[in-house]
Amino acid sequence: MAEKYTYLLLMIFTLSGPLIFSFDKRVGFFKKWKFLVLPFTSTALYFIVWDSWFTKRGIWSFNNNYVLDFRLLLLPLEEWLFFFFVPYACLYIYEVANYYIKRDVLKKYAYSINLTILMVVSATGILNINKAYTAFNFISAAVLLAVIQFIIKPKWLGRFYVGYFISLIPFLIVNGILTYLPVVSYNNQENLGIRIFTIPIEDTIYCLLLLLMNTTLYEWLKRKGENIA
Repeated sequence: MAEKYTYLLLMIFTLSGPLIFSFDKRVGFFKKWKFLVLPFTSTALYFIVWDSWFTKRGIWSFNNNYVLDFRLLLLPLEEWLFFFFVPYACLYIYEVANYYIKRDVLKKYAYSINLTILMVVSATGILNINKAYTAFNFISAAVLLAVIQFIIKPKWLGRFYVGYFISLIPFLIVNGILTYLPVVSYNNQENLGIRIFTIPIEDTIYCLLLLLMNTTLYEWLKRKGENIA
């Protein structure tokens, strides 16, 4: 019976450290909470609709042994929490990295990194248009990456990629647990079948899309708040 709390406990664990240390006076992440509401709700809406649709089509599924019985739009409660707790933890990592890594170490390379990922996910998504997770995930990411590359052109892009690469470590640990048990199972006919241990390679781009959407809105609101102040 206790195993039904597995996903919930994993989400609580994901949030707990960043939440506790948000009150550290040096980084002061708690002072930026007012900039989180719009990013979290907007991106959660997008991903929840996507998630629900994929669950309905059997592109992925949730193991009832490891999740609570509550469902909304076919998704367990813990999956809803994922789209708030994971971005919170990753934006906390982003701000901590910004504070402690004073130099923008990827500034010179940020747009080259972004363009390279854009080209790879665009080509892969188009060439695998028959694989729903690969195609939808990669093409969604490609659209946002193109907007970042050619329209928004943010100064924070290098710092974003530092935060993203650091965030991949805990993200892959959490996803590794989810896919090893498995709490979440994937229909391999709908992805490339390439795994990082038990994790579909697509999840790294899924993470990139989730974090980049949140960071873009978060930085826009911060800048807007600074201008008003």
